[in-house]
Parts: sequence; structure tokens; C-alpha cells
Amino acid sequence: MSPLAFFHRLAHDTLLLSMSQVRSFKASTWEDTITRIRLCWEQARAVVVVPVFKFLVALCLIMSVMLFVEMMYMGLVVAYIKLFKRKPEKVYKWVAMEEDDVECGGEIFPMVLVQIPMYNEKEVCEQSIAAACKISWPSNRIIIQVLDDSTDPASKELVKKECERWSKEGVNITFEIRDNRKGYKAGALREGMKHSYVKQCDYVAIFDADFQPEPDFLFRTVPFLIHNPKLALVQGRWEFVNAGQCMMTRLQEMSLSYHFMVEQQVGSSTFAFFGFNGTAGVWRISALNESGGWNDQTTVEDMDLAVRATLRGWKLLYLDDLKVKSELPCSFNALRSQQHRWTCGPANLFRKMAGQIIRSENVSLWKKLYMLYSFFFMRKLVAHVLSFCFYCVILPATVLFPEVTVPKWAAFYLPSLITLLIALGRLRSIHLLAFWVLFENAMSLVRTKALVMGLFETGRVQEWVVTEKLGDGLKAKLIAQAPEEHHVSFRDRVHLMELLVGVYLLFCGCYDIIYGKQTLFLYLLFQSMGFFVVGFGYVGKYVAASSS
Repeated sequence: MSPLAFFHRLAHDTLLLSMSQVRSFKASTWEDTITRIRLCWEQARAVVVVPVFKFLVALCLIMSVMLFVEMMYMGLVVAYIKLFKRKPEKVYKWVAMEEDDVECGGEIFPMVLVQIPMYNEKEVCEQSIAAACKISWPSNRIIIQVLDDSTDPASKELVKKECERWSKEGVNITFEIRDNRKGYKAGALREGMKHSYVKQCDYVAIFDADFQPEPDFLFRTVPFLIHNPKLALVQGRWEFVNAGQCMMTRLQEMSLSYHFMVEQQVGSSTFAFFGFNGTAGVWRISALNESGGWNDQTTVEDMDLAVRATLRGWKLLYLDDLKVKSELPCSFNALRSQQHRWTCGPANLFRKMAGQIIRSENVSLWKKLYMLYSFFFMRKLVAHVLSFCFYCVILPATVLFPEVTVPKWAAFYLPSLITLLIALGRLRSIHLLAFWVLFENAMSLVRTKALVMGLFETGRVQEWVVTEKLGDGLKAKLIAQAPEEHHVSFRDRVHLMELLVGVYLLFCGCYDIIYGKQTLFLYLLFQSMGFFVVGFGYVGKYVAASSS
């Protein structure tokens, strides 16, 4: 071998040896890095993650017990009311007014104002105005006031013509508009109360555009206000004309039936306080004015007014057997907007009114405790946080942390009892109980986000989206849209956050199947399906926006 070839071979072998050493060093360094990361994670897991996770589980268990006790308390109150037949007519003075006197137009009838706030409600405006105009009351003792904030010219023209038609038939009806939407519904109602003819009225009944009161509505409510001077409000119960439209409306009916039959009735029967539902109720105008009138500081102007009236010493009455027809949102986007407002608003109101409730001198200590703890803290805050944080985040994560265990009573027995208590509000839908649980948990994400916005006054805290209503044309409109379902844009259907939670639950469920020693995967897989169905928008009915 020549010297040149020898040195060339030597250099080549040296280079190969160096590269082999570098690779060996890199592999060794990579393994060391992985080992160090694993050790750091194990130390952090043992010292920080697991203790914090155990604390969160304990906190959720405490909230679960608190919520269960609260619901048992309400259940016992309702049972007492039913068992001993504690009807409002027995608790409050009530003397029937003779309907025969309507034709005579007797002066014994107080002057009543009926307000119907509207915003682009051409699908329901005719039926709601007609129902209000058919209320049995002396024609010279009632004023129908239609407050139209519509931005759609066609809607505004239709409402105006409907008011003119009933005016020609002898109904005392007025059509009021304004040049802005300041304060939304609260602003419209506030402006409506400023008209000179309102000064002669003693009471004001309020109906949203999709509500259809029965003719005897005032005969069943006004006598309570006449004979009980400390009563400020008489509230009726909502009845849903489209509850059987789809699965989503059936599930909504279950939740709202419990709200009215239990929550509203308990508040009315025990402390004469509950949240006004914004419609299907009659207010004493003097109480409304004394309480400061309509305020648009939150998106729940109705609940705000009820709180302020109570702090002034007024009482509120709910009538469970007084049903007023209304409509449930049948599209998922409409329901999301509604639930955002119904959750964000109370949380924001709690932030703004808690101090005033504590400092109030017109309210007893027990009533303050009920308002702050039962009404706001438990029902408007804890219930939403617990549904999402515990059942959709923390409980699924326990499969990843074998050191943390959740007792069976908290993971299964307690939520099962709570669910059964809620199902009592609508027994005919009890076979849908499993679907209701999955759907409510999926909706808890929307509510939890809204709750955070309301408490910290961030994001869409003042967002007001009018819930779409379809009225008598509901079935025809849905049938007409059915063939075009595939044209719905992907962006309009998909909700990313719900899909991400669904992926998380699916991962936890699969992990539990492979590595777990419990059967939690059954719940996790079904709940992940619930989030996927909601996330892809395959719930409710899709209804295209009105071509206005």
C-alpha cells in the first residue's frame, strides 16, 4: 500500500470512529434528557399535580353535597305545598272579579297597560298581538302598547298594520317606535312607561312576542294585586307549544319545567322572592317605579328589577297553575345565544347587587341568605360550574391519576338522585333522562364560559341576541328547509370548543379501557359522543335566517 493510500484509509477510519462517537453521545444525551424529564414530571406529579387534583376533587365533592342538599330542600318544600294544598289563594287574599261586569265597563276595574316588546318578530307578531287584544277586560280600562324596535322594514310595517287592524275593531292599542335600540328590551320598556297615557294605569302586564295569554289572564292575576298592597308582581308559568318539535325542545322542556314547578314555586312560597321571567307577569306600576324602573346594567333586566323590588320590601307571587303559551328555540345556535344570556346575566347581576343585598335594611337576614346563597350562589353559579368542571373535566381526568379516587356516591349515586329530582318536573319525558344528562353536560361548556364573562365583566357580557321565533309557520318553515340541509355552511354548524372537549373525553375513555380498572369509560364514551353531536351542530333543527 502506498503512503498516500495509507493516510487516506487512516483518515477515513478516524472519521467513522468520530461519527460513531458523536451518535453514541447524542443518543446518550437524549436518553439522559428523557430520563430527567420523566424524573421531573414524577416529582412534580407527586408534589404538586396530585395534591392539587385531590383538592379540586374534594372541592367538587363538597359542592355536590351542597347542591344535593339544596335540591332536597326545594323538593321537600314542593311536597309540603302539594300535600297541604298551600295554594296562593289560601296564602294571599283573593276575591274573584265578576266577568259579567266587563260588558258594563265598570269603574271597579283598575286601568291595565299591556306591553309587547318586539324586534323583527314578523313570524309571531300577529298571533301575539291578537292574543293580547282578546284578553277579557273592559275596553275602556286596558291599553295595549306594542313597542317595536324592529330594524327590518317589512317586520315594522306588518306590526303597524296589525295594530291598525285591531284599532279599527275598537281595541285601545298603540304602536310605539324609537330611533335606537339603547338598552335593548329594558330600554324599550322604559321608554314605553314614559308616555302620558301610562300615568292613568295601575298595573302593567308584559308579554314577549311569542307569548299568547289566555283571555282570563288578568282576571286570575290582578285580584291578587288589588287585595294585597305589598305584592309587586304576579308571575305565570310558561307552557310550550312546540315542545315536541324535536329532541332538543323536549330536553329544554324538562329543564324549564323543573325551573317553574320547583325553583319558582319554592321562592314564591317561602320568601316571596324569585327571578321575574321577563314575560307572562303583571307588575304594580307604583312598585316598579319605586324600585327604579327598568335598568339595562345587565342582560337580565327582569331579574334585576325583581331583586331591586325585593330590597325595597315588596313581595313577589308565582302562580304555577297559570299557564301562558310560548315557544322554545328549536335551532341550536338560538339556544346557545339564549343560554349565554341567561347565565352571563345573573352572574353579572350577582357581582353588581351582592353588596346591596347585604346592606339592605328592608330584608330579613334569612331572606338575604336565601337570595345570596340559594338563588344566586347555588343555582346560578355552583350548578353550572359543577356540571362542567367536575363531570366533564375533573372526573374524566381521574382515569389518568390512579392515586385520586372519586367515591361512588359522588360519581354515580348523588348525580343520579339529582337527575331524578329534576325529572319529576316533567314525568312524560322521563325516558329521555339519559339524553338529558348528556345534553345538559354538553351545554354546561357554554354556560360556564358565560358565567366567567359575567363574573369578570369580560368579552360578550352585554351581548343581547333576540331568540329566533317561528310562530305558526314553524312546521312549514322547517319542512321547506329540510331539502337544503346539506347547504348549511361548515362554519355555521361547527363549535370548536365542544369538539375539543369531546376529543379529551374520548381520549380519557380509551385510556380507561386500556389501562384503567374501573368502568368510567362507559360514561366517558357516551359523553364524548354528546359533545361531538353538539360540536358538529347535529342537534335541534336548522332554520335559515329570515330573508328580511
